[in-house]
Amino acid sequence: MRLLLLNRSILQVNRVKFKKTGTRPAPLRGPGMVLIMYGGMADYYAERLSAEKLRRCYEVAPPRVRRYLRAELDFALEFIRPGDAVLDLGCGYGRTLPELAARAGPVTAVDNAPASIAMAREVAAGLANVEVLEMDAAALQFPDDRFDVVLCLQNGISAFHRDQPTLLREALKVLHAGGVALFSTYAEKFWPERLEWFELQAEAGLLGEIDRERTRDGFIACKDGFTATTVSPDRFRALAADLPADLTLSEVDGSSLFCILRKSGPAD
Repeated sequence: MRLLLLNRSILQVNRVKFKKTGTRPAPLRGPGMVLIMYGGMADYYAERLSAEKLRRCYEVAPPRVRRYLRAELDFALEFIRPGDAVLDLGCGYGRTLPELAARAGPVTAVDNAPASIAMAREVAAGLANVEVLEMDAAALQFPDDRFDVVLCLQNGISAFHRDQPTLLREALKVLHAGGVALFSTYAEKFWPERLEWFELQAEAGLLGEIDRERTRDGFIACKDGFTATTVSPDRFRALAADLPADLTLSEVDGSSLFCILRKSGPAD
């Protein structure tokens, strides 16, 4: 597998060649380590933060966070060509569906929160090329090689609280050879702005009170059980090491980090 590390902020490019060893990388530790949590947190968005409440989270976003959201979506849209079949993982209430529909061919959006799905279907009602389905991103029910682009934006790789290697494998499974899967998380330097946004959500009653003792180094915890973290560049490298894809890491706007996986073709 070939790795291209791209950091737009310093305009440096490094190439690393991975060698197949037959073993998987050891688990990573440290501030960038992603915490996989099952049980209650896996269903937090479906049960407590869906539909209208989720939409309100974006309404309270301060200007710098709104810029981050705009830059993240603009970057993802660059990978979509007219006519591309696009899969949107964790579509929520449908915030990005109109722009995806305007750019792509058929758009399939999935989420596991019934209330959000109902709201997303209202958003998509006038979009002839959009279908919204209830589905777990870690257990996709599509034929192999169906999509040209798979998107998992807004830190879904952490927010879903699903097994991360499974999320990446499922995305690649449904991609055509040469297709691309994009997983975004927050850039480390965006921590102050990200924390401010979550504090505003807590003040608005959309999340529980921030747990100050546990919240640090990219990890956010609330007293109602909500947790949120990020994925570090090293963690993305470890996750992608054995996948049949070329990996590119790209920092965008100083606010998001993209893991871009281009599925290898038969000749590779």
